[in-house]
Amino acid sequence: MAAHEGPVSASGPHAALIAAYRRAEADAVHKTGLIKALAKKGPGAIQTAMVTAAKADKRRDSFAKKLKAVGVDLTD
Repeated sequence: MAAHEGPVSASGPHAALIAAYRRAEADAVHKTGLIKALAKKGPGAIQTAMVTAAKADKRRDSFAKKLKAVGVDLTD
């Protein structure tokens, strides 16, 4: 039997919001990683990746703000 870190699943009225936050968080990390991968493609590609990463960060922060408003803090 494998040990799990944290709760297996979130229950209650905020589960969907928590799941959306976690998806947005993973997307932000992924988009930030794309900046490094596109470094060889030139400044235009880097700029596009930076704009996309900033939007992902903003989306993640928006979900974090909504969660904090309902009393849920997922920041580490």
